[in-house]
Amino acid sequence: MPKNSKVTQREHSSEHVTESVADLLAHEEPVDYKRSVLNVTGEAWDKGKDGEEELDAENRPAWNSKLQYILAQIGYSVGLGNVWRFPYLCQKNGGGAYLVPYLVLLIIIGLPLFFLELAVGQRIRRGSIGVWNYICPRLGGIGYASCLVCFFVGLYYNVIIGWSIFPLMLSCLCSVAVVETECERSSATTYFWYRETLDISNSISESGGLNWKMTVCLLVAWSLVGLAMIKGIQSSGKVMYFSSLFPYVVLVCFLVRGLLLRGAVDGIMHMFTPKLDKMLDPQVWREAATQVFFALGLGFGGVIAFSSYNKQDNNCHFDATLVSFINFFTSVLATLVVFAVLGFKANIMNEKCVVENAEKILGYLNTNVLSHDLIPPHVNFSHLTAKDYNEMYRVIMTVKEGHFKELGLDACLLEDELNKSVQGTGLAFIAFTEAMTHFPASPFWSVMFFLMLINLGLGSMIGTMSGITTPIIDTFKVRKEVFTVGSCIFAFLVGLIFVQRSGNYFVTMFDDYSATLPLTVVVILENIAVAWIYGTKKFMQELTEMLGFRPYQFYYYTWKYVSPICMAVLMTASIIQLGVSPPGYSAWIREEAAEKFLFYPSWAMAILISLIILASLPLPLVFILRQFHLVSDGSNTLSVTYKKGRMMKDISNLEDNDETRFILSKVPSETPSPMPTHRSYLGPGSNSPMEMSNAPNGRYGSGYLLASTPE
Repeated sequence: MPKNSKVTQREHSSEHVTESVADLLAHEEPVDYKRSVLNVTGEAWDKGKDGEEELDAENRPAWNSKLQYILAQIGYSVGLGNVWRFPYLCQKNGGGAYLVPYLVLLIIIGLPLFFLELAVGQRIRRGSIGVWNYICPRLGGIGYASCLVCFFVGLYYNVIIGWSIFPLMLSCLCSVAVVETECERSSATTYFWYRETLDISNSISESGGLNWKMTVCLLVAWSLVGLAMIKGIQSSGKVMYFSSLFPYVVLVCFLVRGLLLRGAVDGIMHMFTPKLDKMLDPQVWREAATQVFFALGLGFGGVIAFSSYNKQDNNCHFDATLVSFINFFTSVLATLVVFAVLGFKANIMNEKCVVENAEKILGYLNTNVLSHDLIPPHVNFSHLTAKDYNEMYRVIMTVKEGHFKELGLDACLLEDELNKSVQGTGLAFIAFTEAMTHFPASPFWSVMFFLMLINLGLGSMIGTMSGITTPIIDTFKVRKEVFTVGSCIFAFLVGLIFVQRSGNYFVTMFDDYSATLPLTVVVILENIAVAWIYGTKKFMQELTEMLGFRPYQFYYYTWKYVSPICMAVLMTASIIQLGVSPPGYSAWIREEAAEKFLFYPSWAMAILISLIILASLPLPLVFILRQFHLVSDGSNTLSVTYKKGRMMKDISNLEDNDETRFILSKVPSETPSPMPTHRSYLGPGSNSPMEMSNAPNGRYGSGYLLASTPE
């Protein structure tokens, strides 16, 4: 031992020894045990490889600023689902009452799991594959499963961006030269969407060949993603300044414009009128949990990838809270906009209904089918209001009770129009677009709306692609530019299945089944890996070192008990839902000019099941291969060098009161300790030697206490 070491000085000192061995060692100069006689792992030291690993860790790209990182996380988590899925769920599940279960589940499931992913990515500074190989090699399949799910989602998600790019979407008018029966029997926007844009077939079995317009749009969409991703966060980070902020500008503009429209208040009141009985429905809670789960992008690997480019002393707890609640308030803002505009549209449609039915009544009066005595004296057909029509309708229904159905009159209630649930592409490309055609300066608002959709989709696509590129580049050391371009080209070629005339039905299939169940399993295993295998107490202690303060005990109990139980219930409910509701899709039947629910044929069911199995396959496969030592568990590729500001992996795997905590072996009891024993308590509220470091916040102290970066 060096003569100037504190241990040697204590040997020649007459002072009473009160410090533990751990305290003494915490002040020693860092030693690389790979290079020393205390290397008990049996791994030969490769000076060149070791230097390369350290250089790689030090040269990892980083965000230019905290703002850029926050905008990236917001751009990733705030996506198309906030605009067209959340408002639909709010309308379907009790209006304002739906916000209660959503907010509760956001706090007890969404926020803790989002914080967990941010923390592990920032601590280990690797993509999803490297993170889960490091925490629990046998569950290393989590990272590969995340990559596969990201690939499946990216395939169809970019198609939606392509739909938004389609330039003729702004016209939303039927052809004047040729009168189409399909257009007359539906509406201008419905016809334009299904026939002019998608040129959709009658079922998934009718391929119909490629739609060249959508093929070009898909190529443009993948080109945008490739250009944004080609330099990693150096290029995508700059894109996020615009793609993350622009949607908020558009939403605020739409909200102001929407509130000035006639009927907007009716729509907003309809949204916020709570149906409290819905809060007791388990289905409402299941759908709220699913929306929370996907709104934050949990399990995809994008959250981990973005946080891995942070400095290790970044306050990721603040980031998790900020992004989670910005996501929630964005959903509420989008819902306000949607219901304001749909309230306006409902009034327009209701007035149209009143006019059409008033003409029917006039016809019946002129042909003496109805008596003029049935019409209240104050009713003026030239200026008929919805209130006057409803009064007249009730009188006729009462008097002509036996033959009322033969008259074919509609009630024309505003509530019925507001209750028409529309989601997804039906909301964005049909209902909302149709409402915009009644706006003053409607082309301008159409351009703004579709630019917003493109930017929302682009932000989410950058995060989704980062969930693939970051772990692959980290693990296999491929060239960033080559892999990014290659993956975009490959995804475009595979994605041609979505730009057939039947492509919309494949988008529905992938959206409904490729991610839901596999991602639920992935997040459950993530939670178990950290809370039960790595250890919640150890993880909480590492967070204390990293953040400079101890996270709330709330996270300890949610990670260990609440979140796993809730996610298990959600997974069970999702499996039951799959069994109870036979898989199917809404097809557009050209001859009927209407949608019709169809069941998937057997070959499509085979594809559907294959998607779920393929996305989940890495989980058992990697576990079996590493459990039976058919492949390396990756532990020998993780650096155990003792550097300032790092912590060896083996320490984090030891039990709370293990007497051989500083031994470099997988199982502490296998190797006799070369050091005196000591005890440390790592439970909630305990103080560790790390917390007594003289360095600021305990982050830059020397020795053996901070987390190492896996090489």
